[in-house]
Amino acid sequence: MSNLTTHVLDTSQGKPAEGMKIQLFKIEDKKSVQLAEVITNKDGRVDQKLLNSSNNIGTYELRFFAGDYFNKENLKLTKIKFLDEITIRFGISDDTHYHVPLLISPYGYSTYRGS
Repeated sequence: MSNLTTHVLDTSQGKPAEGMKIQLFKIEDKKSVQLAEVITNKDGRVDQKLLNSSNNIGTYELRFFAGDYFNKENLKLTKIKFLDEITIRFGISDDTHYHVPLLISPYGYSTYRGS
């Protein structure tokens, strides 16, 4: 069974992004089917299992609600945020562990396939 994990680090403040909402979708027939909605813990990680079935091969999206997070952090940003909702579309091609972290600041982000 493949497994999916994520975590979020706020690189602008040098700390985990606690309290960020994340939604997980599976892309099926060009439609997004929501599988989960979670909130990051004090370590910027997700406590719940993101995938529960035994066949998870397919295309997915993680949607990170960065704008809401930045609002809670009381960061002084412009009225219209440069980054608000960040969507990462990725594929799971085998039955192994996938880790998709997000490193975020108000004006940039990066991701990679972690371990």
